[in-house]
Amino acid sequence: MAETVADPRTGPLRGEIAPWKRTTAAVCAILLGLIFLVSGGWKVLSPFKTGELLEQAQVPAGLGALGASVLGTLELFTALLLFVPRFRRWGGLLGSALLIFFIGWIGAYYHVLVGHECSCFPIIKRTIGPGFFIGDGIMLLFGLAAFAWSPRVAKYRIPVVAFSALVVLAGLSFGVNFATRQNAQVPNPVIVDGKPQDLTSGKVFVFFYDPSCMHCDAAAKFMSKLNWGDTRIVAIPTINPQWAADFLHDTHFKQAHTSVELAKLKKAFPFVDPPFGVALEDGRVKETFSQAQFNAPLPEPDLHKLGFVN
Repeated sequence: MAETVADPRTGPLRGEIAPWKRTTAAVCAILLGLIFLVSGGWKVLSPFKTGELLEQAQVPAGLGALGASVLGTLELFTALLLFVPRFRRWGGLLGSALLIFFIGWIGAYYHVLVGHECSCFPIIKRTIGPGFFIGDGIMLLFGLAAFAWSPRVAKYRIPVVAFSALVVLAGLSFGVNFATRQNAQVPNPVIVDGKPQDLTSGKVFVFFYDPSCMHCDAAAKFMSKLNWGDTRIVAIPTINPQWAADFLHDTHFKQAHTSVELAKLKKAFPFVDPPFGVALEDGRVKETFSQAQFNAPLPEPDLHKLGFVN
């Protein structure tokens, strides 16, 4: 059977994609795929850290880590599709959909997020403002080019298997990170109010705060009104430890006692930004509280369920 080929004098046949379009689609797909690979890999491998950042971007409190795992899995799947020529069309479509979602999300909460760091990628920092939409708009054009100028996908089995494998990988990573946080080694002893204390016995709430942070100030004032019963509270300033006494006095958080062993405690309980809390019972982590979980009436309901407040 004779093979139909394009006439070099007249260009490609109807339905075929011009060589320059294929090349453009390939370049756009690889560049966009690298972005999704880094972004998605970071989320899947560090779901709790990136989850804190998502919650700062208005993802509902407590859902950040799960959201990071789901979003990271989709980004890694998109990168895979973009890298493989025969699946590139789907990668362009999924990548474009993700970028439209990102642009829409930031647009909806722009009045809250403007001026804040985007924190979409490790190391690279982008401030949310007009430049954010320009950058994501360019990436959206890359995705649309990869979709429009790539051949149609004929087989579905490999993408389904690949996506299933990524879901398993993300689930394993989430489980390992969760277990690591729950089984954190509590440093002992810890200097509290100038004296060594054992944090591995009884109920202890560890509260990290920035004395100059208004969010931390509001959280401390709210928690000062709770009935903590026999729960011990250890408050750790993340900067300017010389202001610790004034902070606790001004917020009326009289139940809290100060430790300045930030390096030791943050190594055991890593977090991104304060306020951040850890509920310990007999040396085991019962629950952690990220920044978004310190908006009244939070974290009172969760502390009540744990038996840390009456």
